Amino acid sequence: MNTHTKHRRLLIGLLGAATAASGATVHAQSAVIPYGLIDMAVVREAGGAGGAATKLTSGVSVGSRLGFKGSEDLGDGLSAVFVLESGFQGDTGIMGQGGLLFGRQAYVGLSGNFGTVLIGRQYTPQYRVVALADPFGSGYVADSKNIVATSGNSFSRMDNAVKYQSPTVAGVSLELAAAPGEVSGDSAAGRQFGGALAYVAGPLQLRAGYHNRNNDTATVKNTENARNAVVAAVYDFGGLQAHLLYSANQGLNSSVLRNTANPFGRATAPLASTNSRDILAGLTVPFGPHTVLASYIHKDDRTALNQDASQLAVGYRYTLSRRTSVYAVHARIDNRNGAGYTIGNASEAGSGNRGTSVGISHAF
Repeated sequence: MNTHTKHRRLLIGLLGAATAASGATVHAQSAVIPYGLIDMAVVREAGGAGGAATKLTSGVSVGSRLGFKGSEDLGDGLSAVFVLESGFQGDTGIMGQGGLLFGRQAYVGLSGNFGTVLIGRQYTPQYRVVALADPFGSGYVADSKNIVATSGNSFSRMDNAVKYQSPTVAGVSLELAAAPGEVSGDSAAGRQFGGALAYVAGPLQLRAGYHNRNNDTATVKNTENARNAVVAAVYDFGGLQAHLLYSANQGLNSSVLRNTANPFGRATAPLASTNSRDILAGLTVPFGPHTVLASYIHKDDRTALNQDASQLAVGYRYTLSRRTSVYAVHARIDNRNGAGYTIGNASEAGSGNRGTSVGISHAF
């Protein structure tokens, strides 16, 4: 039996157990909720060395997932909480996130008047600032991760993380997160830490985030840390939302290329920037069930290679119900001086500098 088969059978068993538990005796004290989302789209990619390709792709606007979340009332305002969330590819049925069983999120914690403390695999605070500022929510073929630097493992998450989320007081909230590198004899190697501060008041949202990742391993020492800092603002004018973001990125792995296979066939393979600044400006225009989205992103590479890049994206989403929507999005990247940024989406790295997607997303 191969690994993917084992994972699928275990996931089915867990779903059955969770469903049974939610209706059994534990229901009086706790709640276990199975949930999920499946997103499928036809994607046209072009501009890469291999030529244009038309694909049926899962997890384009957001990653397809199956999860369980729950809480238990412990009394005196204290609750135990957990999330176990597995990613999957609806077009093939395979597990996402490299085959991890709960690769999207896996954490447990306590929540009360003091805030929430969570332990496990989670999103970095810095990435959450980026995703909340992006009109496309860090998804679709317009995904800000195509250009904007993100943090943690696989662009957005931290393994082995301890996170604190504060209560919201006068519109202000705080997130702090840290994760050990788990390298014997070297407490600094591989460790990560970061945080985010948010202020939300009526139509205005202001956020700032920071992430620091030590690149040392058990055998490779004295590498430069990856450091990402971001500030963002969203303002709702009533009928139109404006989005702005600025990030500064320094160090090895501070701005990772999504596709590392030299997708444009350069004589010299492009390198990820180790010193860059990113700017995002975007619009969201909702009217009835319709939403028009647009964004422009520019990466200013400040290394000697000067491999700048810009991405322009436009999209349309039609909301059929609270749980179902259809969409069409187009994006294009202008790479300069041999840069190698590709049009990916919420789940894939992409293969060219142009991409169009038409799809459907359904939550359950």
